[in-house]
Amino acid sequence: MFLLPKIEKVTRDATLSHFFLMFGYKLFSLYFPLFLVARGMSLPEVGYTYLLIYLPIALFAPFVGFFNHKINPAILASVGILGYGVYVLGMILIPHQTWWGTALFYFWQILLGISAALFFVSARAILISSPIESYDRAFGWFYTAPFYAEALAPAVGAFFIWKFDFVGVFIFSLILQFFTAIFCFTQLGLQPTRHPPAEGGPLQKIRPLDRYFNFQKFQKNYQEAFQKIKSKMVLLPILISFSVLLLAGFYHAFFILFLKDQLVWSQEMILIFISVFSVLFSPLSLLLIKYLEKIISQKNIFQGGLITGFSSIIFGLSLPVLNFLSVLIINLGKSAGALICNAGRSGLVSQSLKTEPEEAGAIDTIFSPLGIAFGALISGLIIGFLGYQLLFILGGVFVVLVAIISKKFAKI
Repeated sequence: MFLLPKIEKVTRDATLSHFFLMFGYKLFSLYFPLFLVARGMSLPEVGYTYLLIYLPIALFAPFVGFFNHKINPAILASVGILGYGVYVLGMILIPHQTWWGTALFYFWQILLGISAALFFVSARAILISSPIESYDRAFGWFYTAPFYAEALAPAVGAFFIWKFDFVGVFIFSLILQFFTAIFCFTQLGLQPTRHPPAEGGPLQKIRPLDRYFNFQKFQKNYQEAFQKIKSKMVLLPILISFSVLLLAGFYHAFFILFLKDQLVWSQEMILIFISVFSVLFSPLSLLLIKYLEKIISQKNIFQGGLITGFSSIIFGLSLPVLNFLSVLIINLGKSAGALICNAGRSGLVSQSLKTEPEEAGAIDTIFSPLGIAFGALISGLIIGFLGYQLLFILGGVFVVLVAIISKKFAKI
């Protein structure tokens, strides 16, 4: 009999908040690259747009970590969710075909990045500061939320776009994010500390808040944090994860366009693919979560990196004979590898920085968007002369080489 992997209450609530947030966002985000191209943007400009979304997450993450010392992280996470709602409201009101409309469009992308920083840094800080048996397992749950959202959200979004145009899907997303923010605050606002309260006693705030926390302590905490993660056993596995995130940036910006332009798939076919993929990945992710807690974080990162890299190489080499089934199978392998690698990285950072959960949440958040942002930028610059096939092959080769070299020096 198959048993679900264990999930603590705080992990469940953080994962559900992540799920509802991503459901509201993925109602329309699947079509975003197509939307950008329809606006007349070139492929490099698509990469720049993703850079504007993901780079602010990395830049603002340390500041969110700072405020997590002074403000309940659940409040900041909820404000971040509301920021997603403000973003879709801005997309409704933005004027088209004017210079200031274009400027506003880019401003909303930056605002989206800041909102994401508020949510992800704070949610990670909540998880890291909570009494959890396996951080790899907890973050495995947390990182599967977008896949669950993708199983239904694009189809629901397509219905709203067909029935009410993009204004309809944006309004629905706005309403959903409002209620998600309420859920996040009420469920995560009070959680047990590292030592659970006495039986029958009231829950306490995640960590005692330090109203007097200042920039001197801020600097000291980060110096200590980076001192802990600069050892080969921590830093080199993180580099493997960063290479996987760079490759993710390639796919974030250009995978949907590849399906449309190279494989000549219709929007309906792309929608079916995303839904089928997410439905199949959901039970697979449960097996992966159970696997994650049995192996140390460094090995999870290395194995996940190899799976992701080889999947991308196979994907590129198979381009002439790709069909729906082969794209589905290869993408399942690539996503499984990325989940193992990313959960392992978050678990490793959490274990290394147990006493600095705010800084750990910020540092872990920095890696993800920074890798995706630079991956989108680099791929946007080189795709013009490499093409889709070489882009995916060379990206996979890079990940595999980083994994093998890091394993040798870190002795994973």
